[in-house]
Amino acid sequence: MEKVVITGMGAICSLGNDVEELWNNLIEGKSGIGKIERISTENHDSTVAAEIKSDAFETVCKKYWTKRQLNTVTGPVRLVMATAAQAIEDCGIDLENYDKDRVAVIYGIADSGYEDDERLKTTNIVLKTMPSSGPSLISEKFGFHGVSFNLSCACASSGYAIALGAQLIETGVYDMVVAGGLSNYVTHDRVKGFNQILAMSANPDPETACRPFTKNRDGFILGEGAGTVILESETSAKKRNARIHAKLSGYACYSESSNMTAPLENGAGMKIVMERAIEKAGLTPDRIDYINAHGTSTNLNDKYETMAIKNLFGKHAYELSVSSTKSAIGHTLGAGSVIEGIVTIKALNENLVPPTIHYDEPDPDLDLDYTPNKAKKREINVALSNSYGFGGQNVTLIFEK
Repeated sequence: MEKVVITGMGAICSLGNDVEELWNNLIEGKSGIGKIERISTENHDSTVAAEIKSDAFETVCKKYWTKRQLNTVTGPVRLVMATAAQAIEDCGIDLENYDKDRVAVIYGIADSGYEDDERLKTTNIVLKTMPSSGPSLISEKFGFHGVSFNLSCACASSGYAIALGAQLIETGVYDMVVAGGLSNYVTHDRVKGFNQILAMSANPDPETACRPFTKNRDGFILGEGAGTVILESETSAKKRNARIHAKLSGYACYSESSNMTAPLENGAGMKIVMERAIEKAGLTPDRIDYINAHGTSTNLNDKYETMAIKNLFGKHAYELSVSSTKSAIGHTLGAGSVIEGIVTIKALNENLVPPTIHYDEPDPDLDLDYTPNKAKKREINVALSNSYGFGGQNVTLIFEK
């Protein structure tokens, strides 16, 4: 069975327009969270989010796609197209000589973001409402002839895309898969919808609205962003002397089949998906050094994810480093798995644990090392990243040096 490695990465979110800018701001403890500017919050309970303030990514899009092509997609879809171009550049593929029949494109896209201002643009409605337009245009531009599609698994969408892509490489169907996901822009419908189910923080202070694993956490905040990784067979990567960022040694997907918005009690499903990913990697729990937690800053997620870690890792749970990227970039929904996976890979290679910022008063029931407020140096050889979606759709990815 082929081994799967990561040879390219691209990311855009509130902390940066590329992977390095995101990483540098993250480890410096900076926050991408602020007052919402994209829409009026007059009639909303939530007034803060992690919005993308710069449109610098549009320069990347214009380098690869024509104005006519870009006008057929929404802003959020252009985000994912830009990260695909970044990742493909990063992987150093020779597009003239690589067998493009052996390259697939799979993205986790819940919907295309055809809301608010996008609806005022009355042209190309059919294409703008088509979530698969992004993967299609990526395949078209780079000439990839493998399967090209999107899947929707709520907040685990991009993780599912990565897991499926890895399976296709392991079984020899493809040599390379371009995989990732996107989060929609902050819109009236999205803010109203999450407020209706009391999932999102109504705290108006950007410094305390998202504080995972703390005593007074009261919900997540929306984050905008997109990300792409290039999955490649180790054989292919070595043949072309590609730089390998990390090995994707394990992954698992699991459906809790229990509740649309609440996890299984005591984190039972969270424990199972981590356990299966570790088993897939051929490892034991004590080999894990760092966990990039789902860490949403909601009461149940943080409580149950902590319980799941304790139940699975035993005494080793207290030797692990844990942190939540969402404390700095918000919850990027369908892009969460891939952006946080990229952060996990950077942590692995830099031997540096990114912090959980905005961490103030500890919750006495949550007593792991959540890397509060400051990045921490430590040897990281194996790292794990969790994503849990509405509908009980869970995914865990494991990366090794």
